[in-house]
Amino acid sequence: MLLSDLSVKRPVFASVLSLLIIALGIVSFRAIPLREYPDIDPPVVSIDTNYPGAAASVVETRVTQVIEDRIAGIEGIRFMSSGSSDGRSRISVEFDINRDIDNAANDIRDRISGILNLLPDEADPPSIQKTDSSDDVVIWLSLTSETMSGLELTDYANRFLVDRLSVLPGVARVRIGGGLEYAMRIWLDRDKLAARGLTVGDVEDALRAENVELPAGGIESVTRQFTARIERRYETAEDFSRLVVARGDNGYLVRLGDLGRVEKAAVEDRTLFRGNGMPRVGIGIIQQSTANTIEVAQAAIEATRQINPTLPEGMELRPAFDTSVFIRSAIREVYSTLAVAIVLVVFVIWLFLGNLRAMIIPGVTIPVALVGTFIVLLAMNFTINLLTLLALVLAIGLVVDDAIVVLENVTRRIEAGETPLVAAFHGTRQVGFAVVATSVVLLAVFTPIAFLEGDLGRLFSEFALTMAAAVVFSTLVALSLSPMLASKLLTRTEKNRFSQKIDRDFEKLCRAYKKILLFNLRKPWIILTVFVLLLGTAAALFRITPREYAPSEDRGAFFVLVNGPEGASFEYIREYMDIVEERLMHYVENGEVSNLILRAPRSFGTISSFNDGIVIVVLEPWENRRPAWDIMADVRRDLADLTGVRAFPVMRQGFGGGIQKPVQFVIGGGTYEELAEWRDILLEKIEADNPGFEGLDHDFQETKPQINIRILRDRAADLG
Repeated sequence: MLLSDLSVKRPVFASVLSLLIIALGIVSFRAIPLREYPDIDPPVVSIDTNYPGAAASVVETRVTQVIEDRIAGIEGIRFMSSGSSDGRSRISVEFDINRDIDNAANDIRDRISGILNLLPDEADPPSIQKTDSSDDVVIWLSLTSETMSGLELTDYANRFLVDRLSVLPGVARVRIGGGLEYAMRIWLDRDKLAARGLTVGDVEDALRAENVELPAGGIESVTRQFTARIERRYETAEDFSRLVVARGDNGYLVRLGDLGRVEKAAVEDRTLFRGNGMPRVGIGIIQQSTANTIEVAQAAIEATRQINPTLPEGMELRPAFDTSVFIRSAIREVYSTLAVAIVLVVFVIWLFLGNLRAMIIPGVTIPVALVGTFIVLLAMNFTINLLTLLALVLAIGLVVDDAIVVLENVTRRIEAGETPLVAAFHGTRQVGFAVVATSVVLLAVFTPIAFLEGDLGRLFSEFALTMAAAVVFSTLVALSLSPMLASKLLTRTEKNRFSQKIDRDFEKLCRAYKKILLFNLRKPWIILTVFVLLLGTAAALFRITPREYAPSEDRGAFFVLVNGPEGASFEYIREYMDIVEERLMHYVENGEVSNLILRAPRSFGTISSFNDGIVIVVLEPWENRRPAWDIMADVRRDLADLTGVRAFPVMRQGFGGGIQKPVQFVIGGGTYEELAEWRDILLEKIEADNPGFEGLDHDFQETKPQINIRILRDRAADLG
């Protein structure tokens, strides 16, 4: 083999080649993003359009349908769904998994820009946003104060904290959760309006005409130049109360304060965000798609330590919900498993070869091959995740094979009387083709996995190509560094007693195997019978083995979903959220839960629906509590008797993040009344035949007669 011959003759070349692989591998490792799993979420683009005051049917015909008809012909659309509610239209477009999300969003923007003149003048311009898993919040920070209100906390966070946190390395943007923004609220009295012959439109016109700040020009002299600015007249509630709306027939001025009440308050105060019983404002950190999740979370935590001493008295900023805790623990376990595997492999080699010098060779070559794999990960735009690290753990057995084949053959030739240099030269050449052949076979096994389509292909392509890259580097190192080290380190020495005993035991094993083999060759029907039995047993076990897309894991946090009846008000759902919080607070007191965070409505920014909420239950470290499944079972019993809402716990998911519905299907029909009847029949049947479900969640689609039904099941239950 040319490479092995050159490496033995030129040991500096082999050393520099391996050092170059290590250097590039380390640089690549530092540049590769770290996340829990590969990104398998399909590109999704959402289109939100607000049409204040319009009924759902009007929004459907004048906004949703117009946009749908325009974007329906865009290339690569896999699925498109829409929903129209009072004052709001939302369209979600899912593209093929290989479609570039930026190009998809640009195509939608180009199409919609051509129909803006067809939308109602009162409707806001459509908001187009890309949606992917990297847009999820990595860590929530809670801002609390003993003296400030929610409005003041939100204002302080927007003024002083958002910009400071936005410049942290790897942060894409900062999101305020549960915040209350200042607005000038005007509560009009219809009787007072009618008495003066005015309408709400008259008040709106007066506000638009009077509450303006116009440019005042400039003042220039020979040597100086100034920009003139007229001080704004309306800044406080008292100023707005004195705003003239109309002039009466007798010259009397009708002011805004005569028609109702003016106050500075929140834009929308129907929101609840509370942690451990204390009102707070959440600050969510969203990472960049190429950022390291753990580093972003650590940077945010370090920033809180630096910010806290500068906050006003009584205010505190602290982490509330950190999604990187599970990732950090899982990655740490994989790294420790990787280290243990390398140590055990090297130790076993020492036991069988009985030579400390021989043990050093695979101990050096294995890390070189594994570190070199990161070069391919960076070139392929992969990430460091549980699957790629799992591939490295499994690859240790494959990586060490090539080095052992070379090492064992060189050792055998040295024991036969050759010098280390000659043995390394001829021994590696002798087995070089076998090393290359086995590597090509392994590549033929793993590489085709990368051509799988769909979610599984996207998920396991990184795993397969990581294995393939490790095999390639192992072959390269086995034919360069291994023979070079063997020629310099190996000597002819006597084996220790333990190794000699192992050799004798293996000789006995070989003799026993030979006898069994000869017996089976004389009676082949025995082997065929055993083979058929094993094949049948494997098929039976395969049929009864539970099947899941992803394993159920205790991820250190879970959600409690609270769903009220359709049309329920915010006050209705807040009353039940208080009850849920009261029943769950004892888990905080007994030390099993570190943070109990309440949020209503479930999605911030949704102005048309206030009938749901969510409780984020952040658990203590694993060693300080019971398994999460036991706690969830207790929570389910604590909330089982709530009759006005449906409340059930759901484990936080790994794939896609957040909350997933394992089973979801759609009922379509002619009328909503007919669908409601069939929905009730179906839900009764599900509840009767499947005792393992955790809860049911369903909603009507306003755009067409359709009901979505989502089933949330227990992790051990198998729904029929």
